[in-house]
Amino acid sequence: MDRQNEILGRVEQFCRLHRLLGSRQQPLHLAAAVSGGADSMALLGILCALQPEFGFTLSACHVNHGLRGETADRDEVFVTESCRALGVPLQVFHARDMAEQVGTVPPHAGEDWARRLRYACFARLLEQGIDAVATAHTENDQAETLLLRLARGTGLHGAAGIRPSRRGYCRPLLCLGRQDTEVFCRETGLLWVTDETNDTDAYARNRLRSGAIPALRSTNSAAVENLARFCEKAAQADAYFARQAQLLLTRAQLEMPCKQLPAGARYALAQGNRVWHLPPLAQAELLILETAMHSLLAPVRDPEEKYVQLLCDLVGQGSGAVQLTSRVRFCAEQGVLWQEEIFPAAPAAPAAPQAFLPRDGAEYRLSGGWKLTVRVKERDFEEKKQVVHKKDLKNQADYARIAMCYPDLCLRSRLPGDRYRPPGRDVDKELRKWMNEAGIPPCDRDGLPVLASGSRVLWVGGTGFAQGLAPAADCTRILLMELEKTEEIKS
Repeated sequence: MDRQNEILGRVEQFCRLHRLLGSRQQPLHLAAAVSGGADSMALLGILCALQPEFGFTLSACHVNHGLRGETADRDEVFVTESCRALGVPLQVFHARDMAEQVGTVPPHAGEDWARRLRYACFARLLEQGIDAVATAHTENDQAETLLLRLARGTGLHGAAGIRPSRRGYCRPLLCLGRQDTEVFCRETGLLWVTDETNDTDAYARNRLRSGAIPALRSTNSAAVENLARFCEKAAQADAYFARQAQLLLTRAQLEMPCKQLPAGARYALAQGNRVWHLPPLAQAELLILETAMHSLLAPVRDPEEKYVQLLCDLVGQGSGAVQLTSRVRFCAEQGVLWQEEIFPAAPAAPAAPQAFLPRDGAEYRLSGGWKLTVRVKERDFEEKKQVVHKKDLKNQADYARIAMCYPDLCLRSRLPGDRYRPPGRDVDKELRKWMNEAGIPPCDRDGLPVLASGSRVLWVGGTGFAQGLAPAADCTRILLMELEKTEEIKS
């Protein structure tokens, strides 16, 4: 009983420190992920014990991966009966029911696929209104994760290991070891089942568990606890560097476009993406720069240390490109850094010409999944005074000038011989050359809708009206083009 209360006290203190379980004033709905093993059964029992103190609503979920035949079905029955005995509602997921998210079970499904399946199931719970999924990670999992990451190569962020929480997930047992969970189960009468795949050396984590961890414990019996404590310190340091890295990126961010920018950087800005000055990045302390590059990598791919270093090298060199995925790369040139998306698919088919009538509310469905809505607005004194969003401003034109000077308007894709006068410039350019200078990816060019009168292009989707067509001070009616990307209808 003393050990049981001591374990409950440690978990309660840990959860309060990291604000994992909410409060009576702001109760959460938690779903405990229960496999049936000792760790997850201890998690279920501990959450049941702490529920009156924190006031959260508790349910459970179990994932039957369909990989272990009868023993997987045995585990499902065990978890179902255990939750029924504890009065905890249970939702069971089967691999076959999640095929749309993760596909059918591959012939040689391993731990990576099983993990993707579990987190797809957890994501469905979050979509259903669960505030957080509680998983049964312990200090042992933390130590194993740290060793695996160090062996594969990691930086400070990876060395921080498993975090106590992230959006939609919490880990209340990170303050306990695996021996603690078994002690808690025995003292509270909770049974558990053993996954036979834990005894095989087919998985790297199992080899660590059976070989490296015992070897480290033979040197120091508190090795696991010390490794977990190191992760906590690394997480604190990483949080500090993350704040400094965010300040660095904010200071280095380019606020206004200029003509000296490379075409790719100008196009990135036009699409609403960020561009950074290289000198502040290159002058930053290395650890802060590495953390900044890690934050740019994370939304794109698994931020492995080698890619962090490649981006840091790119900043130092000041020119070149780093390909991160088949679609995304970071480029540096002329003192700036930016991200480019590359679409290797076949170029979009040119759109068939459509006659264009500048009428309010007119809608046009264009190839490539584009939808264009036309607005004609009376321009009164109050509207003239209002601040107009930059995106709307570049897509506004003087209605009278368009209607009177260009009676033969059509919507189409670009054609050879097209000419365009870019906004802010007083000279015509070949549309083909201008698209190249603007950094528009070649595979996007044929799919961009344009409004033309003969070979004169008056408006380009994503860029706006040509120079000289913006509403003048005495303009009374405004033509507004609202372009949006929708899913292309498949026949």
